[in-house]
Formats: sequence, structure tokens, C-alpha cells
Amino acid sequence: MEISQLVDKGRVAMEEVKAYDQSQVDSLLEAMSSIILAHDEELAKMAVEETGLGRVDHKVMKNQNMANNIYNSLKGKKSVGVIDVNEETGITKIAHPVGVVGAVSPTTNPTITPMGNSLMALKGKNAVIISPHPRSLKTTHRTIELLREAIGNLGAPKDLIQMIEEPSIEKSQELMRSVDVIVATGGPGMVKAAYSSGKPAFGVGPGNVPLILDEDFDVPLAAQLAVIGRSFDNGIVCACTQSLIYPEVKEAEVIQELEKNGAYVVTDEAEVAKFREIIFKNGVSNPDTVGKDPQVIADMIGVTLPENTQIIVLKTTKSGKDELLSKEKMNPVMSLIPYKTFSEALDIAEANLKIEGQGHSAGLLSHTKEHGVEAGLRLPVSRVVVNQPTIDAGGSPNNGLTPTVSLGCGSWGNNSISENLSFTHLLNISRVANFVE
Repeated sequence: MEISQLVDKGRVAMEEVKAYDQSQVDSLLEAMSSIILAHDEELAKMAVEETGLGRVDHKVMKNQNMANNIYNSLKGKKSVGVIDVNEETGITKIAHPVGVVGAVSPTTNPTITPMGNSLMALKGKNAVIISPHPRSLKTTHRTIELLREAIGNLGAPKDLIQMIEEPSIEKSQELMRSVDVIVATGGPGMVKAAYSSGKPAFGVGPGNVPLILDEDFDVPLAAQLAVIGRSFDNGIVCACTQSLIYPEVKEAEVIQELEKNGAYVVTDEAEVAKFREIIFKNGVSNPDTVGKDPQVIADMIGVTLPENTQIIVLKTTKSGKDELLSKEKMNPVMSLIPYKTFSEALDIAEANLKIEGQGHSAGLLSHTKEHGVEAGLRLPVSRVVVNQPTIDAGGSPNNGLTPTVSLGCGSWGNNSISENLSFTHLLNISRVANFVE
């Protein structure tokens, strides 16, 4: 009964804003973004306290960056009524809502995922119902409460944004069957359930992002970008750097610069083995290490790290199926893999992606533009992020990728889109086809 009531309330709310023009819609989005910015630290602290995952300082940054970036990317874009007239083709495009959107939220991002999906949905005058993860219920509830307050203050119906108050797998499945469109940001099981619901769905795939350091790139800057990309929120962001594939001839400098940037680099095979065994207990990702500080992980094997260590770096010589550390690591641990030629670097990245993370992203630090194209041709990824932290695969002011909380991975990752989810995916478009002489 609860789910059907939420859906009915969403449909009623959509009727109430049916006549809203573009400026009224965009004013709702501005208010939603502003209220999250006003409560960024509160929500960050709440998330870490509730879930035990990540870092407060980085969650504050996530809340700020995504609230700003997503809103700014939506501001000024047409999503209401006539959105495009092409005199040459005779096509006039008219936007309509897709309906009530069901959005599944993961425990790793209990604020930015509900906020981002709500911004995308309301941009097209849709309603949205959030299915929160039980382990982050309190934080998601507070986020939704704030978003409802923001639009309510402008006289809009609060039921444009709702959530399941007592989440369960059964209720999430019922939600998927009851709404018009699903946005599933979560594990592969949840994404598969979304695609099996009989409703249109946008899912995401797992990340396992390799970062290739080209021989022509500045090593100190590369080390800085790698540590940022791996340490962010203690490694629980899907676009975090998982491995640094570096020129063997520059090994000494690479290690030195990583250490300068707060990396604890392990080259001793025996110590690497100890970390491998605790990160992948019995060959499976150890939940006790997910989102934890580096020292917490090191304590498990009795190692004391230097003060202010940001990440643990483990050197390996194998890749793909021959090395467990080639898989996605949901913690601030990065593998370090040498290569002799750029072609070999691509081989290593491809081998790692084929065991996990196909369709997601790869990073490249290079001043050779042809190498960016070569990486795009060779690697089964939807995004190659060049000369920036790999976490910018989610979109930033410094690249042309759509700021989003849902990164589609194409057929490689069993997803319906191979791009960043945008408000345009949550619109139905009527095309008036005029006769052209």
C-alpha cells in the first residue's frame, strides 16, 4: 500500500506543476541546490557517523561540488515545452515529463545521489521517489527533508520529492514495478533487478578505473593527481583511481613523488601479500576495509603508517585475472604496475577492466593527444579522463562530461547508456515533423 500511495502522491504533485514554465522549474532547482550547500557539513558528518564510510572533509566537498556542478549544468537548459526548432530539418522538439521516477540510492552517497537524481527529475517536471539504503536511512531522510522544504518554500508541492520511509528489498522491487522510469545507482544486483522490472531503467556499472602515466608527463603532478583520485572519500567513489600504470624507467621518481604526496608505498612482496589478503579476504572484498582510513587497514596487519598518510600503494607486476589487486578496491588502496611501452600500458589497463569495471572509465596523464585517442580506441570504457583526477569522470567545470551521480557504462557494463545520466534521459520528446520542400 505504501508504494502505491507514494506513486499516487507523485502523480498528483506533477499535475500541480503541469503549467510551470521554465523559470519556475529552474527556481526549484536553485532552491534545492542552495539548501544542500547550506547544510553541506551537517550532512557530511551525519553520513560518516551513520555509515562509517569515507571522510567528512571529502563528503563536504562532494556535497558542495555536486550541488554546484549539477545545478550549473542544468541552469539555462530548455526542458519545458518547445525546446528546439530546426528550420533546416523542419523538426520542432517538445518536451514532456517521463512520469514518476524511482531512484535507488546507495549507502556510499546518501546525500548527493538523492539530490542529483531529484535535480535531474524535477528539471523535466517529473516526480521522484527515493529508495534509500537501510544503512544510510537517517542521512537520506534528512536530505529529502531539506529538498522538500526547499521546493515547499516556493509554493511547489513537496510530494514531487518523496522517499520510502522504511526501506527493504521487497519495497525497492515494488517501487521499480510501480514507477514509470527507474534510475538504479547501486550494486549489480540492484541494477539487474531494475532492468528486470519491466520498466525503462538507467543503471550503472562497477568502477575499476586504471590511470596510465605517459612518459612525457610531469611525475610530481601525476603523483598529486593519483593521490587525489585514489584518496577521495577513502576510495568509495566509483570513479576513484584503482591502479597507476607507470613507465618502468621512472619507477624511482614515481615512488618518491607518491610518498611526498602522502602515499605509503609497499614494494616488498611479503608485505604486499599481507595487505592483499586483508583487502580481499579469501579472494573476496573484505567489507571491514571498505571506506576506512589507511591506518585502520594497516592496523589489521600490524603496520604503523607515517602520520597523514592518504593512501596505501602496493606494487605488483601482474595484472588482470592473475592479480587480485587488479579488481575494484573500495578503500584508499592503489595498485602500482610498471610498463615498458605505451602499448603494454594499454594491455594492462584492458586486462584489469576485463575482470571488473568494463564500460566505466579510464584515466590518462599525457601530453600526446594521439595517445588519448588510442586509449579510447583500445579500452572498453565510456570515458577516458585526460590530465585530471579520475573522479572528474562524474563531470566537472574543467571537462565536457555532464555532471551527474549516475555514470552509464554501456553494454560493456550491462547498462542502457554509455554516458553520464542527464536530465534529457528523463524527458519524453515529441517531434513535430513539418513538410520541407
